[in-house]
Amino acid sequence: MLYYAHYLKDFFSPLNVFQYITFRAGGAVITSFLLSLAIGPWLIAKLRTYKIGQIQRTDGPQSHLAKQGTTTMGGLLIFLTLVVTTALWAQMDNRFILLLLFTTVVLAFTGWMDDYTKLVRKNPKGASSVFKFTLQIFTAIVVVGYLAAYPPNGQFTNAISIPYTKEIFLNLGFLYAALAMVVIIGSSNAVNLTDGLDGLAAGSIVFTALTFAIFAYSAGNVKWASYLKLIYVEGAGEIAVFLAAMIGSCLGFLWYNAHPAEVFMGDTSSLFLGGTIGTAAICVKQELLLPIAGGIFLLETLSVILQMGSFKLRNKRRIFLMAPIHHHFELKGIAESKVTVRFWIAGIMLMLIALASLKIR
Repeated sequence: MLYYAHYLKDFFSPLNVFQYITFRAGGAVITSFLLSLAIGPWLIAKLRTYKIGQIQRTDGPQSHLAKQGTTTMGGLLIFLTLVVTTALWAQMDNRFILLLLFTTVVLAFTGWMDDYTKLVRKNPKGASSVFKFTLQIFTAIVVVGYLAAYPPNGQFTNAISIPYTKEIFLNLGFLYAALAMVVIIGSSNAVNLTDGLDGLAAGSIVFTALTFAIFAYSAGNVKWASYLKLIYVEGAGEIAVFLAAMIGSCLGFLWYNAHPAEVFMGDTSSLFLGGTIGTAAICVKQELLLPIAGGIFLLETLSVILQMGSFKLRNKRRIFLMAPIHHHFELKGIAESKVTVRFWIAGIMLMLIALASLKIR
């Protein structure tokens, strides 16, 4: 909304700053963070009145039993501040912003229904897997279908860029749609699996979102894209504003979610945080960088897949003490806060490795 203020620059010249993506991205980070601090206490108190508390597994780390009853569905805080901030700072007629908001709303509703079923209706199974997966597939089909009809860059509709190489692209043809759907659905579930320790998912999202905010801004600038050998995507710079708002919202949520957590995000935000990161990666044509920048989420997902495969194929033998892998380290005797910080450190290093691809070409 504030973007359009620059049209009045002839009447008041300082309003010209609102046309700059960097200025609005900075404003989005600060706004979403301050909004989180402002409404966080009220929202957490409101959720407590509904007695929406975490239900802890008895077969997990014993230290987690103390978390029983901790307020959940705090992901509403991330959702509300992200949507409001995006509406305030982003160019709302930008097609990528509308696509990201669509993904946010549908997947937030999916996660909210799961949390509501478990915590309010007291059904420990939550919403059915069929319901959740159906909405995830629906979201992916809409996003991929739209980008197939109106691609980010018509020359590379079904092509992917190979990171760390100079203008090497792989044309997947009709298989690209399948890959793009896997990226959206996979990243959505990967963040959901990572949300198991205080601050782990919210903190890790910050580093991944920052990575793609930089790539989005670079891909949307024709000079930068040409210099850095990126696929130019007209209008992609606005994605940086959305991701900046997400960073601020996650930092604000982390204020309350840091160990010992006052509130958990629940599926309400974990599903859409991953899904929007995946969508952003597709929009800026950097699909193969997601496993690098989001390596923490990939590791968590692989640990679950390997654990389940080993349990079924090796006569109930396990690879890890418990999956996802963050619980394995806890059961090895490492304090929860130390596991979280070490994963953050790994996330920062993966972010730097991903960003290095801008120059290693």
